[in-house]
Amino acid sequence: MTAPHVLIAGGGIGGLALGLTLHQVGVGFTVLESARELAPLGVGINLQPNAVRELGDLGIGADQLDRIGVATREWALVGRNGHEIYSEPRGLLAGYRWPQYAVHRGRLQLLLADTLRDRAGAGAIRLGHRVTGYGTHADGSVTATGVRADGSTWHERGTLLVGADGIHSAVRAQIHPDQPPIHWGGTIMWRGTTPARPVRTGASFVGVGSARQRVVVYPISPPDPATGLATVNWIAELSVDDAEGWQGAGWFRQVEVDEFAHHFADWTYDWLDVPDLLRRAEVAYENPMIDRDPVPTWQDGPVLLIGDAAHAMYPTGSNGASQAVVDARLLGAAIVRHGVTHDALAAFDAALCGPLSELVLRNRGAGPFGLLDLVDERCGGRFDDIDDVVPKHERDAFMAGYKAAAGFAVDQLNTAAPTIAPGARHGSHGG
Repeated sequence: MTAPHVLIAGGGIGGLALGLTLHQVGVGFTVLESARELAPLGVGINLQPNAVRELGDLGIGADQLDRIGVATREWALVGRNGHEIYSEPRGLLAGYRWPQYAVHRGRLQLLLADTLRDRAGAGAIRLGHRVTGYGTHADGSVTATGVRADGSTWHERGTLLVGADGIHSAVRAQIHPDQPPIHWGGTIMWRGTTPARPVRTGASFVGVGSARQRVVVYPISPPDPATGLATVNWIAELSVDDAEGWQGAGWFRQVEVDEFAHHFADWTYDWLDVPDLLRRAEVAYENPMIDRDPVPTWQDGPVLLIGDAAHAMYPTGSNGASQAVVDARLLGAAIVRHGVTHDALAAFDAALCGPLSELVLRNRGAGPFGLLDLVDERCGGRFDDIDDVVPKHERDAFMAGYKAAAGFAVDQLNTAAPTIAPGARHGSHGG
Protein backbone atom coordinates (compact mmCIF):
# COMPACT_ATOMS: atom_id res chain seq x y z
CA MET A 1 0.00 0.00 0.00
CA THR A 2 1.30 3.44 -0.90
CA ALA A 3 2.04 5.56 2.16
CA PRO A 4 -0.28 8.53 2.60
CA HIS A 5 1.07 11.84 1.36
CA VAL A 6 -0.31 15.32 1.98
CA LEU A 7 0.16 18.17 -0.49
CA ILE A 8 0.34 21.62 1.10
CA ALA A 9 -0.37 24.61 -1.13
CA GLY A 10 1.63 27.54 0.27
CA GLY A 11 4.84 27.90 2.23
CA GLY A 12 3.74 30.67 4.57
CA ILE A 13 3.46 30.37 8.33
CA GLY A 14 0.44 28.05 8.26
CA GLY A 15 1.77 25.76 5.55
CA LEU A 16 5.19 25.43 7.18
CA ALA A 17 3.67 24.82 10.63
CA LEU A 18 1.55 22.09 9.08
CA GLY A 19 4.62 20.54 7.47
CA LEU A 20 6.39 20.46 10.83
CA THR A 21 3.30 18.95 12.45
CA LEU A 22 2.90 16.24 9.81
CA HIS A 23 6.58 15.35 10.14
CA GLN A 24 6.10 15.10 13.90
CA VAL A 25 3.19 12.65 13.58
CA GLY A 26 4.79 10.60 10.80
CA VAL A 27 2.89 11.72 7.71
CA GLY A 28 4.63 12.31 4.38
CA PHE A 29 4.05 15.70 2.78
CA THR A 30 5.28 18.23 0.25
CA VAL A 31 4.99 22.01 0.62
CA LEU A 32 4.32 23.62 -2.78
CA GLU A 33 5.33 27.30 -2.67
CA SER A 34 5.00 29.77 -5.55
CA ALA A 35 8.02 31.92 -4.66
CA ARG A 36 11.36 31.04 -6.27
CA GLU A 37 13.08 31.65 -2.93
CA LEU A 38 12.07 32.43 0.62
CA ALA A 39 13.30 35.79 1.85
CA PRO A 40 12.77 37.68 5.13
CA LEU A 41 10.04 39.92 3.72
CA GLY A 42 7.35 41.81 5.58
CA VAL A 43 7.15 43.62 8.89
CA GLY A 44 6.02 42.81 12.42
CA ILE A 45 3.39 40.31 13.55
CA ASN A 46 2.29 39.00 16.93
CA LEU A 47 2.34 35.44 18.22
CA GLN A 48 -0.19 34.98 20.98
CA PRO A 49 0.51 32.52 23.83
CA ASN A 50 -1.67 29.84 22.22
CA ALA A 51 0.60 29.84 19.15
CA VAL A 52 3.81 30.07 21.19
CA ARG A 53 2.63 26.99 23.09
CA GLU A 54 2.17 25.08 19.82
CA LEU A 55 5.57 26.15 18.49
CA GLY A 56 7.13 24.98 21.73
CA ASP A 57 5.49 21.57 21.27
CA LEU A 58 7.13 21.52 17.83
CA GLY A 59 10.51 22.11 19.47
CA ILE A 60 10.71 25.81 18.59
CA GLY A 61 11.17 27.47 21.95
CA ALA A 62 11.98 30.78 23.55
CA ASP A 63 15.68 30.58 22.69
CA GLN A 64 14.84 30.63 18.97
CA LEU A 65 11.96 33.11 19.21
CA ASP A 66 14.14 35.51 21.20
CA ARG A 67 16.46 35.69 18.18
CA ILE A 68 13.69 36.88 15.83
CA GLY A 69 11.55 39.01 18.13
CA VAL A 70 10.79 40.17 21.64
CA ALA A 71 8.47 38.90 24.36
CA THR A 72 5.57 41.34 24.76
CA ARG A 73 4.92 42.63 28.27
CA GLU A 74 1.95 44.98 27.81
CA TRP A 75 -1.04 45.72 25.56
CA ALA A 76 -2.39 49.27 25.81
CA LEU A 77 -4.83 51.66 24.18
CA VAL A 78 -4.27 55.42 24.40
CA GLY A 79 -6.68 58.11 23.26
CA ARG A 80 -5.81 60.73 20.68
CA ASN A 81 -5.41 63.15 23.60
CA GLY A 82 -2.63 60.98 25.04
CA HIS A 83 -4.73 59.71 27.96
CA GLU A 84 -4.77 55.98 28.64
CA ILE A 85 -7.95 54.05 27.85
CA TYR A 86 -6.89 50.52 28.77
CA SER A 87 -3.78 48.51 29.54
CA GLU A 88 -3.03 45.00 30.68
CA PRO A 89 0.02 42.78 31.08
CA ARG A 90 0.62 40.16 28.40
CA GLY A 91 2.29 36.78 28.18
CA LEU A 92 3.99 35.46 31.29
CA LEU A 93 3.21 38.67 33.20
CA ALA A 94 -0.50 38.04 32.61
CA GLY A 95 -0.30 34.57 34.11
CA TYR A 96 0.03 32.58 30.90
CA ARG A 97 2.35 29.58 30.94
CA TRP A 98 3.75 30.82 27.62
CA PRO A 99 4.93 34.27 26.51
CA GLN A 100 3.51 36.40 23.73
CA TYR A 101 5.98 37.47 21.03
CA ALA A 102 6.24 40.31 18.57
CA VAL A 103 8.39 39.07 15.69
CA HIS A 104 9.42 39.93 12.16
CA ARG A 105 7.14 37.91 9.89
CA GLY A 106 9.81 37.07 7.32
CA ARG A 107 12.30 35.94 9.94
CA LEU A 108 9.67 33.66 11.49
CA GLN A 109 8.91 32.17 8.07
CA LEU A 110 12.61 31.46 7.49
CA LEU A 111 12.95 29.94 10.96
CA LEU A 112 10.08 27.55 10.23
CA ALA A 113 11.40 26.75 6.75
CA ASP A 114 14.96 26.08 7.95
CA THR A 115 13.67 23.89 10.78
CA LEU A 116 11.46 21.94 8.39
CA ARG A 117 14.29 21.34 5.93
CA ASP A 118 16.61 20.24 8.74
CA ARG A 119 14.08 17.67 9.93
CA ALA A 120 12.42 16.49 6.73
CA GLY A 121 15.05 17.19 4.07
CA ALA A 122 15.53 19.85 1.42
CA GLY A 123 12.82 18.32 -0.78
CA ALA A 124 10.13 18.99 1.81
CA ILE A 125 9.62 22.47 0.33
CA ARG A 126 9.29 22.74 -3.45
CA LEU A 127 9.86 26.35 -4.47
CA GLY A 128 8.64 27.93 -7.71
CA HIS A 129 5.52 25.72 -7.71
CA ARG A 130 2.27 27.69 -7.57
CA VAL A 131 -0.92 25.69 -7.07
CA THR A 132 -3.66 26.84 -9.44
CA GLY A 133 -6.28 24.14 -8.87
CA TYR A 134 -6.99 20.49 -8.20
CA GLY A 135 -8.91 17.44 -9.37
CA THR A 136 -10.37 14.66 -7.24
CA HIS A 137 -10.45 10.94 -8.05
CA ALA A 138 -12.83 8.06 -7.45
CA ASP A 139 -10.45 6.47 -4.95
CA GLY A 140 -10.66 9.59 -2.78
CA SER A 141 -7.24 11.00 -3.67
CA VAL A 142 -6.49 14.38 -5.22
CA THR A 143 -4.20 15.84 -7.87
CA ALA A 144 -2.91 19.37 -7.43
CA THR A 145 -2.18 21.28 -10.62
CA GLY A 146 -0.06 24.34 -10.99
CA VAL A 147 2.52 26.44 -12.76
CA ARG A 148 6.27 26.55 -12.24
CA ALA A 149 8.24 29.76 -12.06
CA ASP A 150 9.26 29.26 -15.71
CA GLY A 151 5.61 29.07 -16.82
CA SER A 152 5.45 25.31 -17.37
CA THR A 153 2.65 23.29 -15.80
CA TRP A 154 2.88 20.47 -13.28
CA HIS A 155 0.61 17.85 -11.66
CA GLU A 156 1.11 16.13 -8.32
CA ARG A 157 -1.09 13.40 -6.84
CA GLY A 158 -1.59 13.01 -3.10
CA THR A 159 -3.88 11.61 -0.45
CA LEU A 160 -5.02 15.04 0.70
CA LEU A 161 -4.52 18.66 -0.40
CA VAL A 162 -4.41 21.47 2.16
CA GLY A 163 -4.83 25.00 0.81
CA ALA A 164 -2.63 27.26 2.92
CA ASP A 165 -2.24 29.69 0.03
CA GLY A 166 -3.46 32.89 1.65
CA ILE A 167 -6.23 35.38 1.09
CA HIS A 168 -5.94 35.04 -2.71
CA SER A 169 -6.17 31.24 -2.45
CA ALA A 170 -6.66 29.41 -5.74
CA VAL A 171 -7.79 26.36 -3.76
CA ARG A 172 -10.54 28.35 -2.05
CA ALA A 173 -11.60 29.86 -5.37
CA GLN A 174 -12.21 26.34 -6.73
CA ILE A 175 -14.12 25.18 -3.63
CA HIS A 176 -16.23 28.35 -3.69
CA PRO A 177 -16.19 29.70 -7.27
CA ASP A 178 -19.07 32.09 -6.52
CA GLN A 179 -17.56 33.60 -3.36
CA PRO A 180 -17.89 37.38 -3.02
CA PRO A 181 -14.86 39.51 -3.85
CA ILE A 182 -12.38 40.51 -1.16
CA HIS A 183 -14.05 42.73 1.42
CA TRP A 184 -12.61 46.14 2.27
CA GLY A 185 -14.14 48.19 5.03
CA GLY A 186 -12.47 51.50 4.13
CA THR A 187 -9.27 51.42 6.20
CA ILE A 188 -5.84 51.95 4.63
CA MET A 189 -2.78 50.76 6.51
CA TRP A 190 0.78 51.98 6.15
CA ARG A 191 3.34 49.70 7.77
CA GLY A 192 7.03 50.03 8.45
CA THR A 193 9.89 49.67 10.89
CA THR A 194 12.12 52.33 12.44
CA PRO A 195 15.10 52.16 14.80
CA ALA A 196 13.69 53.87 17.90
CA ARG A 197 13.44 53.72 21.66
CA PRO A 198 10.54 51.45 22.60
CA VAL A 199 7.80 53.13 24.64
CA ARG A 200 6.21 52.45 28.02
CA THR A 201 7.52 49.09 29.35
CA GLY A 202 10.04 48.74 26.53
CA ALA A 203 8.06 45.75 25.21
CA SER A 204 4.58 47.24 24.88
CA PHE A 205 2.03 46.91 22.08
CA VAL A 206 0.34 50.33 22.01
CA GLY A 207 -2.59 51.57 19.95
CA VAL A 208 -3.02 55.35 19.87
CA GLY A 209 -5.88 57.35 18.42
CA SER A 210 -9.49 56.72 17.49
CA ALA A 211 -11.61 54.18 15.70
CA ARG A 212 -11.13 55.94 12.35
CA GLN A 213 -7.49 56.96 12.68
CA ARG A 214 -4.84 55.33 14.82
CA VAL A 215 -1.20 54.35 15.08
CA VAL A 216 0.02 51.04 16.51
CA VAL A 217 3.62 50.68 17.70
CA TYR A 218 5.56 47.79 19.19
CA PRO A 219 9.17 46.61 19.18
CA ILE A 220 10.17 43.45 17.32
CA SER A 221 13.73 43.34 18.67
CA PRO A 222 15.35 44.00 22.03
CA PRO A 223 17.05 47.41 22.40
CA ASP A 224 20.65 47.56 21.24
CA PRO A 225 22.80 47.80 24.41
CA ALA A 226 24.99 50.48 22.84
CA THR A 227 22.29 52.79 21.47
CA GLY A 228 19.12 51.85 23.33
CA LEU A 229 17.32 51.59 19.98
CA ALA A 230 15.11 48.67 19.01
CA THR A 231 13.48 47.83 15.70
CA VAL A 232 10.03 49.33 16.27
CA ASN A 233 7.20 48.13 14.07
CA TRP A 234 4.50 50.69 13.35
CA ILE A 235 1.14 50.68 11.59
CA ALA A 236 -0.57 53.94 10.67
CA GLU A 237 -4.27 53.49 9.85
CA LEU A 238 -6.82 55.80 8.29
CA SER A 239 -10.45 55.12 7.38
CA VAL A 240 -11.59 56.72 4.13
CA ASP A 241 -14.84 56.86 2.18
CA ASP A 242 -13.59 55.83 -1.28
CA ALA A 243 -14.58 52.16 -1.20
CA GLU A 244 -12.82 51.39 -4.48
CA GLY A 245 -9.75 53.59 -4.14
CA TRP A 246 -7.35 50.84 -3.13
CA GLN A 247 -8.11 48.68 -6.17
CA GLY A 248 -6.03 50.76 -8.52
CA ALA A 249 -3.12 51.16 -6.11
CA GLY A 250 -2.40 47.46 -5.82
CA TRP A 251 -2.46 44.97 -3.01
CA PHE A 252 0.78 45.61 -1.14
CA ARG A 253 3.17 48.26 -2.39
CA GLN A 254 6.20 50.09 -1.12
CA VAL A 255 5.57 53.82 -0.72
CA GLU A 256 7.35 56.98 0.32
CA VAL A 257 6.55 58.20 3.81
CA ASP A 258 5.64 61.63 2.43
CA GLU A 259 2.60 60.07 0.74
CA PHE A 260 0.83 59.58 4.08
CA ALA A 261 2.79 61.20 6.94
CA HIS A 262 0.77 64.43 6.73
CA HIS A 263 -2.23 62.59 8.19
CA PHE A 264 -0.27 62.27 11.46
CA ALA A 265 1.70 65.52 11.42
CA ASP A 266 0.65 66.68 14.91
CA TRP A 267 0.69 63.30 16.68
CA THR A 268 3.40 64.27 19.12
CA TYR A 269 3.43 63.29 22.78
CA ASP A 270 6.10 63.48 25.45
CA TRP A 271 6.52 59.68 25.20
CA LEU A 272 5.97 59.15 21.46
CA ASP A 273 6.79 61.33 18.42
CA VAL A 274 4.81 59.75 15.58
CA PRO A 275 6.00 62.12 12.80
CA ASP A 276 9.63 61.41 13.72
CA LEU A 277 8.97 57.66 13.84
CA LEU A 278 7.49 57.75 10.35
CA ARG A 279 10.16 60.03 8.86
CA ARG A 280 13.01 57.77 9.98
CA ALA A 281 11.44 54.58 8.65
CA GLU A 282 13.71 52.02 7.03
CA VAL A 283 10.89 51.06 4.65
CA ALA A 284 7.14 51.72 4.37
CA TYR A 285 4.36 49.74 2.71
CA GLU A 286 0.72 50.51 1.94
CA ASN A 287 -2.14 48.06 1.80
CA PRO A 288 -5.88 48.02 2.49
CA MET A 289 -7.25 46.33 5.60
CA ILE A 290 -9.16 43.49 3.97
CA ASP A 291 -10.71 40.12 4.71
CA ARG A 292 -13.10 37.66 3.09
CA ASP A 293 -16.72 36.91 3.88
CA PRO A 294 -17.06 33.62 5.75
CA VAL A 295 -18.02 30.51 3.77
CA PRO A 296 -20.10 27.56 5.04
CA THR A 297 -17.33 24.97 4.71
CA TRP A 298 -13.58 24.78 4.15
CA GLN A 299 -13.66 21.19 2.86
CA ASP A 300 -14.21 19.56 -0.50
CA GLY A 301 -13.63 15.82 -0.05
CA PRO A 302 -9.83 15.38 0.17
CA VAL A 303 -9.25 19.14 0.10
CA LEU A 304 -9.21 21.55 3.07
CA LEU A 305 -8.43 25.22 3.68
CA ILE A 306 -6.44 26.56 6.65
CA GLY A 307 -5.01 29.94 7.68
CA ASP A 308 -5.87 33.00 5.62
CA ALA A 309 -7.17 30.80 2.81
CA ALA A 310 -9.91 29.69 5.20
CA HIS A 311 -10.50 32.73 7.40
CA ALA A 312 -8.59 35.83 6.36
CA MET A 313 -9.38 38.45 8.98
CA TYR A 314 -8.63 42.04 9.82
CA PRO A 315 -5.38 42.29 11.82
CA THR A 316 -7.15 44.18 14.62
CA GLY A 317 -6.86 41.20 16.96
CA SER A 318 -3.20 40.47 16.22
CA ASN A 319 -4.03 36.80 15.84
CA GLY A 320 -3.93 35.97 12.12
CA ALA A 321 -0.49 34.33 12.20
CA SER A 322 -1.27 32.75 15.56
CA GLN A 323 -4.43 31.16 14.22
CA ALA A 324 -2.55 29.77 11.21
CA VAL A 325 -0.17 27.96 13.60
CA VAL A 326 -3.07 26.71 15.72
CA ASP A 327 -4.91 25.54 12.58
CA ALA A 328 -1.91 23.43 11.59
CA ARG A 329 -1.75 21.83 15.01
CA LEU A 330 -5.49 21.14 15.21
CA LEU A 331 -5.43 19.57 11.77
CA GLY A 332 -2.51 17.43 12.91
CA ALA A 333 -4.53 16.36 15.95
CA ALA A 334 -7.46 15.41 13.71
CA ILE A 335 -5.11 13.30 11.58
CA VAL A 336 -3.78 11.60 14.71
CA ARG A 337 -7.36 10.67 15.62
CA HIS A 338 -8.75 9.81 12.19
CA GLY A 339 -5.72 9.04 10.03
CA VAL A 340 -4.89 10.74 6.73
CA THR A 341 -8.53 10.68 5.68
CA HIS A 342 -11.45 12.80 4.60
CA ASP A 343 -12.85 12.23 8.10
CA ALA A 344 -9.90 14.12 9.61
CA LEU A 345 -10.62 17.09 7.37
CA ALA A 346 -14.33 16.93 8.18
CA ALA A 347 -13.61 16.90 11.93
CA PHE A 348 -11.40 19.97 11.58
CA ASP A 349 -14.01 21.76 9.47
CA ALA A 350 -16.84 20.94 11.87
CA ALA A 351 -14.91 22.16 14.89
CA LEU A 352 -13.44 25.40 13.52
CA CYS A 353 -15.33 26.77 10.52
CA GLY A 354 -18.25 28.17 12.52
CA PRO A 355 -16.35 29.71 15.45
CA LEU A 356 -13.60 31.21 13.31
CA SER A 357 -16.12 32.65 10.87
CA GLU A 358 -17.61 34.46 13.86
CA LEU A 359 -14.13 35.71 14.79
CA VAL A 360 -13.66 37.10 11.27
CA LEU A 361 -16.82 39.15 11.73
CA ARG A 362 -15.82 40.16 15.25
CA ASN A 363 -12.49 41.48 13.94
CA ARG A 364 -14.37 43.29 11.18
CA GLY A 365 -16.16 45.06 14.00
CA ALA A 366 -12.77 46.39 15.22
CA GLY A 367 -11.82 43.42 17.41
CA PRO A 368 -10.21 44.54 20.67
CA PHE A 369 -9.84 48.02 19.19
CA GLY A 370 -13.62 48.23 19.54
CA LEU A 371 -12.94 49.99 22.83
CA LEU A 372 -11.90 52.98 20.73
CA ASP A 373 -15.34 52.87 19.07
CA LEU A 374 -17.00 53.02 22.48
CA VAL A 375 -14.91 56.01 23.51
CA ASP A 376 -15.67 57.81 20.25
CA GLU A 377 -19.39 57.13 20.55
CA ARG A 378 -19.60 58.35 24.12
CA CYS A 379 -17.32 61.37 24.19
CA GLY A 380 -15.91 61.93 20.71
CA GLY A 381 -12.50 60.81 21.99
CA ARG A 382 -12.21 63.70 24.46
CA PHE A 383 -11.91 62.73 28.12
CA ASP A 384 -9.93 63.37 31.27
CA ASP A 385 -10.79 60.22 33.19
CA ILE A 386 -11.67 57.13 31.14
CA ASP A 387 -13.65 55.69 34.06
CA ASP A 388 -16.21 58.44 33.50
CA VAL A 389 -16.66 57.28 29.90
CA VAL A 390 -16.22 53.48 29.89
CA PRO A 391 -16.01 52.08 33.44
CA LYS A 392 -13.23 49.63 34.25
CA HIS A 393 -15.56 46.64 34.61
CA GLU A 394 -16.92 47.31 31.13
CA ARG A 395 -13.45 47.61 29.61
CA ASP A 396 -12.31 44.41 31.31
CA ALA A 397 -15.40 42.50 30.18
CA PHE A 398 -14.94 43.67 26.59
CA MET A 399 -11.36 42.38 26.45
CA ALA A 400 -12.20 39.12 28.22
CA GLY A 401 -14.89 38.41 25.65
CA TYR A 402 -12.50 38.94 22.78
CA LYS A 403 -9.77 36.74 24.26
CA ALA A 404 -12.23 33.93 24.91
CA ALA A 405 -13.51 34.10 21.32
CA ALA A 406 -9.96 34.12 19.93
CA GLY A 407 -8.90 31.11 22.01
CA PHE A 408 -6.32 32.70 24.27
CA ALA A 409 -8.21 33.31 27.51
CA VAL A 410 -5.61 32.60 30.18
CA ASP A 411 -7.40 29.90 32.22
CA GLN A 412 -8.78 28.24 29.11
CA LEU A 413 -5.31 27.98 27.60
CA ASN A 414 -3.32 27.15 30.73
CA THR A 415 -5.50 24.19 31.65
CA ALA A 416 -5.88 22.73 28.15
CA ALA A 417 -4.23 19.40 27.38
CA PRO A 418 -1.57 19.41 24.63
CA THR A 419 -3.15 19.63 21.19
CA ILE A 420 -1.04 16.65 20.12
CA ALA A 421 0.19 14.30 22.82
CA PRO A 422 3.97 13.69 22.89
CA GLY A 423 4.86 10.74 20.68
CA ALA A 424 1.44 10.59 18.96
CA ARG A 425 1.43 9.27 15.39
CA HIS A 426 -1.20 9.50 12.68
CA GLY A 427 -4.09 7.09 13.02
CA SER A 428 -2.99 6.13 16.56
CA HIS A 429 -6.17 7.57 18.11
CA GLY A 430 -4.04 9.44 20.63
CA GLY A 431 -3.67 13.15 21.39
